[in-house]
Amino acid sequence: MTMTKNSTVQEIGRRTRLKNRDVQLMLETLVEVWTEELVNGGRVELEHFIVIDVQTIERTANRLLSKRRFRQITVRASKALRDRLNEQT
Repeated sequence: MTMTKNSTVQEIGRRTRLKNRDVQLMLETLVEVWTEELVNGGRVELEHFIVIDVQTIERTANRLLSKRRFRQITVRASKALRDRLNEQT
């Protein structure tokens, strides 16, 4: 099963009894805030869930080309989430 933005909004609305449009606005704002933080070189950490990090990597294709910079996103599950997922197996 895949959880989409719409299904997330509906489930949060159901559990909290908030209006779906309020939940959607909050979710979209949260994504904007996280995106700005990552673009500015920051890190997003949700305790007991995930860590999202941006790393800058310099690579050269060969000796004749100059170095190129790439930004790579790393998403890691927290230890608590890994442990809980492993309980299910």
